[in-house]
Amino acid sequence: MTSEAPPRNLDFIREIVEDDLRSGKHNTVVTRFPPEPNGYLHIGHAKSICLNFGIASEYGGRCHLRFDDTNPTKEESEYAEAIKRDVTWLGFSWDHLFHASDYFEQLYQWGEELIRDGKAYVDSSTAEEIRDMRGTLTEPGKESACRSRSADENLDLFRRMRAGEFSDGTHVLRAKIDMQSPNINMRDPVLYRIRHEDHHRTGDKWDIYPMYDYAHPLSDAIEQITHSLCTLEFEDHRPLYDWLVETVRVPARPRQIEFARLNLNYTVMSKRKLLRLVEERYVAGWDDPRMPTIAGLRRRGFTPAAIRNFAERVGVAKRENVIDVGLLEFCVREDLNKVAPRVMGVLRPLRVVIENYPEGQSEELETPNNPEDASAGSRKVPFSRVLYIERDDFMEEPPKKFFRLAPGREVRLRSAYFITCSSVVKDAAGNVVEIRATYDPATRGGDAPDGRRPKATLHWVSAEHAVDCEVRLYDRLFNAENPEEGGDFLEHLNPDSLEIVPDGKLEPSVRSAAPFSHYQFERLGYFLVDPESKPGQPIFNRTVTLKDSWAKKLAGGGGLARASV
Repeated sequence: MTSEAPPRNLDFIREIVEDDLRSGKHNTVVTRFPPEPNGYLHIGHAKSICLNFGIASEYGGRCHLRFDDTNPTKEESEYAEAIKRDVTWLGFSWDHLFHASDYFEQLYQWGEELIRDGKAYVDSSTAEEIRDMRGTLTEPGKESACRSRSADENLDLFRRMRAGEFSDGTHVLRAKIDMQSPNINMRDPVLYRIRHEDHHRTGDKWDIYPMYDYAHPLSDAIEQITHSLCTLEFEDHRPLYDWLVETVRVPARPRQIEFARLNLNYTVMSKRKLLRLVEERYVAGWDDPRMPTIAGLRRRGFTPAAIRNFAERVGVAKRENVIDVGLLEFCVREDLNKVAPRVMGVLRPLRVVIENYPEGQSEELETPNNPEDASAGSRKVPFSRVLYIERDDFMEEPPKKFFRLAPGREVRLRSAYFITCSSVVKDAAGNVVEIRATYDPATRGGDAPDGRRPKATLHWVSAEHAVDCEVRLYDRLFNAENPEEGGDFLEHLNPDSLEIVPDGKLEPSVRSAAPFSHYQFERLGYFLVDPESKPGQPIFNRTVTLKDSWAKKLAGGGGLARASV
């Protein structure tokens, strides 16, 4: 007798997909990731990427990458190329690459079809007049005087709009639905507007462009998308989505399903606000390591596996919530702990001279590359008479619970020897600039034959062999949990989000490290080689520190969401 596999814990979207497959409604699952190329993708988009590509993969279906490029004033080829890089870097590949602009001719023909069927009309009202006619959440809308135009007149005007006869804002094409609808999106929404702007793909071919709410559902239908997954802000737009795919003679009728978008504390996700940070030079660009963009996370040192794991842990919900950014940091620590080579580096060096170590002599000490991965092997780290340790690892007059180096105290040097501080050298201002110490030759490798155990183990770098480097210590860009709450979000910028350490010292194994290589600096954190590095002038970005409060939260069953919105 064989035991049955335990039931899968499905989110509500996967339950819908499985029901559709089981009922025979669909034989193949087809999803799409449809960004507008008007900026760089951020961590919220990563959740949508993982969901759309993940579901298609799980059920043996297809996922399209489609650029919803209907607004020529904001979209650029640069953004489209960046989006493709980000999706690929996250570990996904699309079955087909499409653009809404591929369908401009078909969308236009469907616009004419709606006019002929009495379902659309050209409105010559101003934008302000149309806005006033829509009414409010408590007051119904008012019909435009243009609503009674004949189909022939509407077709003539629509074709002349396409021909470029009219200036921007003089006419729009509106759906003829219901100005009394309780849903404002159904009160004769605008389908086309005049824009005398060159498009980054179609050039000057078009003088009218479809609205997103018109192009998006019909593009889904053209591609025969089965499950159109989008975030909750589009829930009120679903009746219009359904009206279009039911009214227009399309080849398929996709179903729109909404899920909660990803919100992180200490972060802003609005493309408009991220663009402002870039344009007003509060950050160094879209890939600044403090940005929540995928490009920024990549440059900071986050891994695709960590981001995919984060998206899986957050899950798919119907209700908005705010996720603690600490969970994202936990996920990258968890991944890098397994794969990142260990090296020793000193950010704020304090010179140590081992007086009883022979002058001019050095040796190589065997050190594991990653204690979490025996297959990673080991490396040889040079040791010599003059070393660097972290300045914070020494105190001349230590408090009671300070166990690191102090006068007369013995500590262990990682994978090396025990040393004891014998004296200090100070400058004219009384600052300690050098430590004199002795070492115990019998403790090579970090263990004493007599079993004594110093209370502290310090990392170090041989001064003679050290690689000079710049280290950029990144922290959260905002110092408020919700930077968008009240006032200007820029008021919450963290002035200490970046500290540049110009004179770090690293062991020589990193001398030729390639850009985007990951390392754990022992006792300090995880770091990435920045792409701005040059031969002999490496730059390292701190990804995260080693300290982690989330491991305890997860082990104890703590929740992921801090608060509902």
